[in-house]
Amino acid sequence: MRPMTPFVLLHDHLDGGLRPSTLIELADDSGYTGLPTHDPDVLAAYLDQFEAGSLERYLEAFDHTVAVMSTPEALHRVAYESLADLAADGVAHAEIRFAPSLTAFHGLTIEETLESVCDGLRTAAGEHQITWGFIVDALRHLTDSDEVVERSLAVGDAGIVGFDLAGPEAGFPPELHVAAVRRARDGGLRLTIHAGEAAGAEGPDYMRQAVELGAERIGHGVEIMRDCVVEDGDIVELGPVASMIHDRRIVLEVCPTSNASTGSIPLEEHPLPVLYRAGFAVTFNTDNRLMSRTTMSREADIVRTVLGMDDEAIEEMTATARNAAFVSL
Repeated sequence: MRPMTPFVLLHDHLDGGLRPSTLIELADDSGYTGLPTHDPDVLAAYLDQFEAGSLERYLEAFDHTVAVMSTPEALHRVAYESLADLAADGVAHAEIRFAPSLTAFHGLTIEETLESVCDGLRTAAGEHQITWGFIVDALRHLTDSDEVVERSLAVGDAGIVGFDLAGPEAGFPPELHVAAVRRARDGGLRLTIHAGEAAGAEGPDYMRQAVELGAERIGHGVEIMRDCVVEDGDIVELGPVASMIHDRRIVLEVCPTSNASTGSIPLEEHPLPVLYRAGFAVTFNTDNRLMSRTTMSREADIVRTVLGMDDEAIEEMTATARNAAFVSL
């Protein structure tokens, strides 16, 4: 059952949302031979990373999707289908993100990648009842974040609304990319940074760094629980980072199924309802629809049936997402 108002999706990765059938067709077109099967249903099950157990292993599945996103036409198609599928699932606004560094080994420039993706999103939005924004990812474990920002800004008014740091988290704190983040902010891009997803004991400090760099939203952020005292299922005391996140209303882009997949927390013990009751600005999102084998409507069902949150909470989280969007809604 969907919420009374349409979904607002803040956290969805382009390379994590391909249709299995499209992945197979693009593999054939590009000559990629790494797929284990050409049966769409079997492939979907193979790429399901629910039991991955770590972020690093979860990310291995992206080798297949990125391998076929090798031409402007392929990128356009993937972007178009992504937004079309979200619209069909009841999403009214989606902010899609992707790291253009991933297509560099295909010989594509950052500009070609961004323009192809944004054009695909724009075309889909024109045919479906959905609005969108594109968030450029730089990868934390690479050293090209400055170039990614500069070339993204050079693309101009293509639909790029935000900048993000993504990829493996442990050992790669946000402060490694201070110059890129500041340049993105100075260039007019809004900031959301992956932090507190899979950094372990460093999670809260990575979140602190992200906020101090200017992040308005935090990707995942579930490790903020490490800076909270919980008694009888509720937060009774906030540490300094948790207080900052809470009091400044920094929006947490929580992704329940994905968080369970990466080993952050068992799904039935996900802290989303605890954070919600404590007054944090939380939202629920898909992250990677292919690798987590999910949709926004499925995440809403999980929030309701597994996490025990009611329709009022879903509506409030949807309103939080709407107000936090990098596009005026």
